[in-house]
Amino acid sequence: MGLYVCGLTVQSEPHVGHVRSAVNFDVLQRWLRHRGFEVTFIRNITDIDDKILVKSAEQGRPWYNLAYAMKIELDKAYAALNVAPPTYEPAATGHIPEMIVLIERLIERGHAYPAADGSGDVYFDVRSWASYGELTHQGVDDMEPAADADPRGKRDPRDFALWKGRKESEPATASWPSPWGPGRPGWHIECSAMAGKYLGDAFDIHGGGVDLRFPHHENEQAQSRAAGGAFASYWMHNAWITTAGEKMSKSLGNTLSIPAILERYRGAELRFYVVAAHYRSHVEFSFDALDEAAVGYRRIEAFLDRAGTGEIGALPEAFATAMDDDLGTPAAVAVLYDTVREGNRLLAAGDDEAAAEAARSVAAMLDVLGVHPADPAWAGTGSSDGEARLTAAVDALVAGLLDERTQARADKDWARADAIRDRIKAAGIEVTDTPDGPTWTVS
Repeated sequence: MGLYVCGLTVQSEPHVGHVRSAVNFDVLQRWLRHRGFEVTFIRNITDIDDKILVKSAEQGRPWYNLAYAMKIELDKAYAALNVAPPTYEPAATGHIPEMIVLIERLIERGHAYPAADGSGDVYFDVRSWASYGELTHQGVDDMEPAADADPRGKRDPRDFALWKGRKESEPATASWPSPWGPGRPGWHIECSAMAGKYLGDAFDIHGGGVDLRFPHHENEQAQSRAAGGAFASYWMHNAWITTAGEKMSKSLGNTLSIPAILERYRGAELRFYVVAAHYRSHVEFSFDALDEAAVGYRRIEAFLDRAGTGEIGALPEAFATAMDDDLGTPAAVAVLYDTVREGNRLLAAGDDEAAAEAARSVAAMLDVLGVHPADPAWAGTGSSDGEARLTAAVDALVAGLLDERTQARADKDWARADAIRDRIKAAGIEVTDTPDGPTWTVS
């Protein structure tokens, strides 16, 4: 199975909105492999782009230095969230020859043209491709002009750039020789060329953020099919993580960098927060929600500690059904919580063997989601490690007391239940009874 995901443009430090796509599609490839598919997973890096040139100029550094430094930061963020490496991670600057060949093919087939103004630009002729707009269900006349190049050399303002002739204001290092003169590729042609090189003219799934549907993915599909390939059979788009209802971005000034968040939470807790939401649902980021996810994850860890096993067992059928239904992680996480609750009940009842079996199922689900506490990826994940282990230990102790209190209430031993609650409260911990069971926070 071929899977291509549009990676990031390495122009700035990655924030939590950036890594959502990587985490979501990491879960997808893990699930596909669990289901027995041999997955060739390609996730590209855009390391030459208008934004990179602008930001590097603002910072007074070479564009390639900025791109390289931000790629290192991105790799650190992926590792911190246990995002498995793809089969290959091609960089745009390493595939200029393939892009030139693809552009030449489009010109030969009558779907692209060099600008007549001597700029060295080459454009895709959108009106030459009758199916242009089919991915996003738009008509050409309803679209806004493409804003990726100066319109002076275009036949139609909606034509988009395949190749950008070098401008005097741009560094010479940001251009490559081509049949149309020195320049650099347009953004859209990069992914078509890289997907074609590693997955062929036809592959199974193309993924990326929902903001890429237009114009990026629409243009990718049009130019690839106009060149003679079938391209992607299925498209999957993850939604945004927003703050105050707006897409998280540098321009809005509302970014939350991964290193900053990892000063307060472990990588496993942040990943659990991300995977608990459906990949197509918009998530309004809040530290309260992240706190809730972190507490939930610690309770899962505490159960595994108490059950005395992290061995991987069989997946519950309901979990598999949820994952097969458009990667339904919210329903899958609900099965996970249900299994933990049942496991805690079994422990309280003294049925250690059945509790261990539940723990093995929990471990299997965590492994699929990429948040198994025993995964080597979580070893030595930062300065908060000691604090995290202490939190997990405290949670294990509190969980045990809460199980005793739950049993006391079930036995209608109200005095004992109140005494346990008072004991917990005296330690500075506030207990809240919810429909899903008691939760606790440090008061």
